[in-house]
Amino acid sequence: MHVPQTLILLGLLTGLILVLRLLWWRLPLRLRRLTLGFAVVMVLVRFSSLVSQWSTTSTRLDALLCWTAVAGYEVLLARFSLMRPQWLTSISAIVLLFPLLGSTLLIPLTRIFDWKPADISSIGGNYICEKRPWDTDSTANAGVDLVVFYRPSFAPFLRHVVQRSSFSDDQCDSAASSAVADPIRKVVYFRCPGRPGKQQDIEHTLPLR
Repeated sequence: MHVPQTLILLGLLTGLILVLRLLWWRLPLRLRRLTLGFAVVMVLVRFSSLVSQWSTTSTRLDALLCWTAVAGYEVLLARFSLMRPQWLTSISAIVLLFPLLGSTLLIPLTRIFDWKPADISSIGGNYICEKRPWDTDSTANAGVDLVVFYRPSFAPFLRHVVQRSSFSDDQCDSAASSAVADPIRKVVYFRCPGRPGKQQDIEHTLPLR
């Protein structure tokens, strides 16, 4: 999952933002405004992506956008910590940094270190499916997330999440799981074959949102 490398890089980024905070009032006014403008834009881009469920077809580009959003967020916190009374705003800024360590925000950042090509396949019409393996160290369990996207013909570099399903190794052979979309009925069929003599096949149908 590249969590240690991600935490190290996040620590380095936070250190650079801290240096920026110390030098903030020495920077030209125009540069300060540009920096704050960039920070706001990148945070809004990431927020809009999360709310709308739209992203790019490049996993690494998405991860890079996540990192720029984190950098923008930390810049805004650094500027906030310079407001009066600084003892209160500084403490508040430190507290607001902790959500970055949550799995929901941290896991997308780890994908910047994943150099393996994403397992993406066409499953019918303008729909594609990305297979994302996962594991949990605490339970030694592993599985696969199948995320189905709609990719518009006029912008094939964009995609929109329309459905997803997860299969774990203790349920079936998750590595062999698959999805097939039916654009006419607006549904997607998920299937995970069971291991011979041990498990039954798992199949279910979900609507395309």
